[in-house]
Amino acid sequence: MAEARRTFTREFKIAAVKLVTEKGKSVSEAARSLGIAAELLRRWKHALRADADQAFPGHGNLPPAEDELRRLRAENARLKAERDILKKANSSLRPGVAVSYALVEEHQGTWPVAWVCDALGVSTAGYYSWLLRDTSPQEQRRVKLTVEIETVHAEVKARSGSPRIHAELADRGHDCCVNTVARIMRDAGIAAKTKRKFRQTTDSNHTRPVAGNVLDRQFDPEEPNTSWVADVTYVATREGWLYLAAVEDLFSRMVVGWSMDGTLTSRLVVDALGSAVVRRLPGSGLVAHSDRGSQYASEHYQRLMAEEGIVCSMSRRGNCWDNAPMESFFATLKKELVHDEDYATREEARASIFEYIETFYNRVRRHSALGYLSPVNYEAANPQ
Repeated sequence: MAEARRTFTREFKIAAVKLVTEKGKSVSEAARSLGIAAELLRRWKHALRADADQAFPGHGNLPPAEDELRRLRAENARLKAERDILKKANSSLRPGVAVSYALVEEHQGTWPVAWVCDALGVSTAGYYSWLLRDTSPQEQRRVKLTVEIETVHAEVKARSGSPRIHAELADRGHDCCVNTVARIMRDAGIAAKTKRKFRQTTDSNHTRPVAGNVLDRQFDPEEPNTSWVADVTYVATREGWLYLAAVEDLFSRMVVGWSMDGTLTSRLVVDALGSAVVRRLPGSGLVAHSDRGSQYASEHYQRLMAEEGIVCSMSRRGNCWDNAPMESFFATLKKELVHDEDYATREEARASIFEYIETFYNRVRRHSALGYLSPVNYEAANPQ
């Protein structure tokens, strides 16, 4: 499988090291979340520490981390303040454990149960044991299932609705139907993040040659590295726009290439496609589909396509459905991550998006088009 012989771009390596140096993860934890060897990540970290400018030859420099550290300190201060408010309320009432549990029950629709228990200094397990007092076996099962649903919902950072959570629960050995999960989530106020309207980024008003729609909406290839789709979106930060170019393999819906920059040029889409080629080694005959944007029609991009033996395919004018899978990925990214963030800097957004794509979207997020498997697990289950 192509994923087993992965190679990595400079941009990927720098972002991976930042999971350790700026996000507070251990080397083993970060490596596991990315599906790479801990020793490999450790070598990247040492190379950057020794000489940040010369490590991993290639274009791009290691950006400063001070703005990200400042944001993390501010967020930690905010969380501490919120916890102090609850603790002051607790101390003013001087409740015993039972009263604390009653307060948790009262506010469980406002804050996550685990968060309130932590703020009040009581255990989550103790709370649920208290909640189950004098209840029927059916109600006890419902409460225990609610606990499991809240756990999964927290693990995926509120990004999944009832079908994906049900699939995860089934994998963990819980015997329940999706309607039961949906009903419990509704009653407990547990909901997935909602979508916002997606806007087009690239500009098709140019005089460069364009390719025909070779892909023709054939979005379900039987093998990997036969059909890729590509597009560009933008993310707002207080410094200005951060542009993200991404490439997705339609076989598994895996994001196989990406690049981010503060300017929208042909270099951005070339780097995204180049990173996908390095990662997957697709060989000739691959169809890569995009819209008619000037970046994709540029001589720079088209030259890379020709060098790699990739067949160019482009959407019809003004027809977003011709590139629906990429539109779907960007809508998911905005819904599950970007719309809940207020990025102070482009570098902060870059680190956040890297972590979402490489540790969650590709490896953890269950896709309805894949029978609720993640892209990595789908490829493992369907070796070619």
